[in-house]
Amino acid sequence: MNYSRKSYSVNEATKKLERYCAYQERCHLEVTTKLRTMGMIPQAIDLITTHLIQNDFLNEERFSRSYARGKFNLKNWGKVRIVAELQRRNISKFNIKLALEEIDKKDYSQKLDLIARKRLHQIREENLQRRRKKLADYLLYRGWERNLVYAKIAELI
Repeated sequence: MNYSRKSYSVNEATKKLERYCAYQERCHLEVTTKLRTMGMIPQAIDLITTHLIQNDFLNEERFSRSYARGKFNLKNWGKVRIVAELQRRNISKFNIKLALEEIDKKDYSQKLDLIARKRLHQIREENLQRRRKKLADYLLYRGWERNLVYAKIAELI
Protein backbone atom coordinates (compact mmCIF):
# COMPACT_ATOMS: atom_id res chain seq x y z
CA MET A 1 0.00 0.00 0.00
CA ASN A 2 1.26 3.40 -0.91
CA TYR A 3 0.35 5.95 1.75
CA SER A 4 0.82 9.46 0.53
CA ARG A 5 1.00 12.26 3.00
CA LYS A 6 -0.24 15.71 2.09
CA SER A 7 2.63 18.15 1.95
CA TYR A 8 2.19 21.71 3.11
CA SER A 9 3.95 24.89 2.14
CA VAL A 10 5.10 27.11 5.00
CA ASN A 11 2.24 29.53 4.28
CA GLU A 12 -0.38 26.74 4.25
CA ALA A 13 0.99 25.25 7.47
CA THR A 14 1.06 28.70 9.09
CA LYS A 15 -2.60 29.32 8.26
CA LYS A 16 -3.56 25.84 9.46
CA LEU A 17 -1.72 26.37 12.75
CA GLU A 18 -3.24 29.83 13.21
CA ARG A 19 -6.68 28.19 13.09
CA TYR A 20 -5.45 25.37 15.36
CA CYS A 21 -4.27 27.87 17.99
CA ALA A 22 -7.30 30.16 17.61
CA TYR A 23 -9.65 27.24 18.33
CA GLN A 24 -8.25 26.73 21.84
CA GLU A 25 -5.15 27.63 23.84
CA ARG A 26 -2.15 25.49 22.91
CA CYS A 27 1.31 25.01 24.39
CA HIS A 28 4.55 24.99 22.40
CA LEU A 29 4.78 21.20 22.67
CA GLU A 30 1.34 20.66 21.10
CA VAL A 31 2.16 23.03 18.24
CA THR A 32 5.54 21.42 17.57
CA THR A 33 3.99 17.93 17.65
CA LYS A 34 1.25 19.01 15.24
CA LEU A 35 3.82 20.48 12.83
CA ARG A 36 5.90 17.28 12.98
CA THR A 37 2.86 15.16 12.14
CA MET A 38 2.26 17.46 9.18
CA GLY A 39 5.76 16.54 7.95
CA MET A 40 7.33 19.96 8.41
CA ILE A 41 11.12 20.28 8.63
CA PRO A 42 12.75 21.74 11.78
CA GLN A 43 13.54 25.10 10.14
CA ALA A 44 9.89 25.50 9.07
CA ILE A 45 8.72 24.49 12.56
CA ASP A 46 10.91 27.23 14.09
CA LEU A 47 9.70 29.78 11.55
CA ILE A 48 6.00 28.98 12.07
CA THR A 49 6.33 28.83 15.87
CA THR A 50 8.03 32.23 15.89
CA HIS A 51 5.24 33.66 13.72
CA LEU A 52 2.57 32.24 16.07
CA ILE A 53 4.29 33.74 19.13
CA GLN A 54 4.81 37.16 17.51
CA ASN A 55 1.16 37.33 16.42
CA ASP A 56 -0.09 36.18 19.85
CA PHE A 57 -1.60 32.91 18.66
CA LEU A 58 0.76 31.06 20.99
CA ASN A 59 1.32 32.25 24.54
CA GLU A 60 2.55 29.88 27.25
CA GLU A 61 1.49 32.05 30.16
CA ARG A 62 -2.04 32.36 28.80
CA PHE A 63 -2.12 28.61 28.09
CA SER A 64 -0.96 27.62 31.57
CA ARG A 65 -3.42 29.96 33.32
CA SER A 66 -6.30 28.72 31.18
CA TYR A 67 -5.27 25.08 31.65
CA ALA A 68 -5.13 25.41 35.46
CA ARG A 69 -8.51 27.17 35.64
CA GLY A 70 -10.15 24.64 33.36
CA LYS A 71 -8.83 21.51 35.02
CA PHE A 72 -9.65 22.84 38.48
CA ASN A 73 -13.16 24.03 37.64
CA LEU A 74 -14.25 21.33 35.21
CA LYS A 75 -12.30 18.21 36.16
CA ASN A 76 -11.89 18.90 39.90
CA TRP A 77 -8.13 18.41 39.78
CA GLY A 78 -5.92 19.45 42.65
CA LYS A 79 -2.70 21.43 42.34
CA VAL A 80 -0.44 18.36 42.34
CA ARG A 81 -2.05 16.94 39.20
CA ILE A 82 -2.21 20.32 37.46
CA VAL A 83 1.50 20.94 38.11
CA ALA A 84 2.42 17.43 36.90
CA GLU A 85 0.45 17.86 33.67
CA LEU A 86 1.93 21.31 33.01
CA GLN A 87 5.44 19.93 33.61
CA ARG A 88 4.68 17.11 31.17
CA ARG A 89 4.00 19.82 28.57
CA ASN A 90 7.38 21.47 29.30
CA ILE A 91 5.86 24.60 30.83
CA SER A 92 8.36 26.73 32.79
CA LYS A 93 8.27 26.85 36.60
CA PHE A 94 7.51 30.57 36.40
CA ASN A 95 4.40 29.96 34.26
CA ILE A 96 3.31 27.07 36.49
CA LYS A 97 3.52 29.40 39.49
CA LEU A 98 1.40 31.99 37.64
CA ALA A 99 -1.10 29.29 36.67
CA LEU A 100 -1.58 28.20 40.28
CA GLU A 101 -2.38 31.81 41.22
CA GLU A 102 -5.56 31.40 39.13
CA ILE A 103 -6.96 29.08 41.81
CA ASP A 104 -8.50 30.92 44.76
CA LYS A 105 -7.58 29.42 48.16
CA LYS A 106 -11.17 29.60 49.42
CA ASP A 107 -12.55 27.96 46.27
CA TYR A 108 -9.83 25.31 46.53
CA SER A 109 -10.81 24.22 50.03
CA GLN A 110 -14.53 24.39 49.20
CA LYS A 111 -14.03 22.21 46.11
CA LEU A 112 -12.06 19.63 48.15
CA ASP A 113 -14.83 19.51 50.74
CA LEU A 114 -17.52 19.20 48.07
CA ILE A 115 -15.91 16.37 46.09
CA ALA A 116 -14.80 14.52 49.25
CA ARG A 117 -18.34 14.53 50.65
CA LYS A 118 -19.82 13.55 47.28
CA ARG A 119 -17.36 10.67 46.82
CA LEU A 120 -17.80 9.48 50.41
CA HIS A 121 -21.54 9.29 49.81
CA GLN A 122 -20.89 7.09 46.74
CA ILE A 123 -18.57 4.64 48.54
CA ARG A 124 -20.58 1.60 49.66
CA GLU A 125 -17.79 -0.04 51.67
CA GLU A 126 -18.74 -1.08 55.22
CA ASN A 127 -15.20 -1.47 56.56
CA LEU A 128 -14.05 1.92 57.91
CA GLN A 129 -10.37 1.48 56.93
CA ARG A 130 -11.24 0.45 53.36
CA ARG A 131 -13.68 3.34 53.15
CA ARG A 132 -10.95 5.78 54.17
CA LYS A 133 -8.51 4.22 51.72
CA LYS A 134 -10.95 4.43 48.80
CA LEU A 135 -11.62 8.09 49.52
CA ALA A 136 -7.91 8.84 49.90
CA ASP A 137 -7.05 7.03 46.66
CA TYR A 138 -9.73 8.93 44.78
CA LEU A 139 -8.61 12.35 46.03
CA LEU A 140 -4.90 11.63 45.61
CA TYR A 141 -5.44 10.43 42.04
CA ARG A 142 -7.21 13.71 41.31
CA GLY A 143 -4.09 15.55 42.48
CA TRP A 144 -5.02 16.88 45.88
CA GLU A 145 -2.20 17.34 48.40
CA ARG A 146 -1.69 14.50 50.89
CA ASN A 147 -1.90 16.66 54.00
CA LEU A 148 -5.22 18.18 52.84
CA VAL A 149 -6.62 14.78 51.87
CA TYR A 150 -5.81 13.11 55.19
CA ALA A 151 -7.06 16.11 57.16
CA LYS A 152 -10.34 16.01 55.22
CA ILE A 153 -10.70 12.25 55.76
CA ALA A 154 -10.12 12.68 59.51
CA GLU A 155 -12.80 15.38 59.52
CA LEU A 156 -15.38 13.34 57.57
CA ILE A 157 -14.88 9.77 58.85
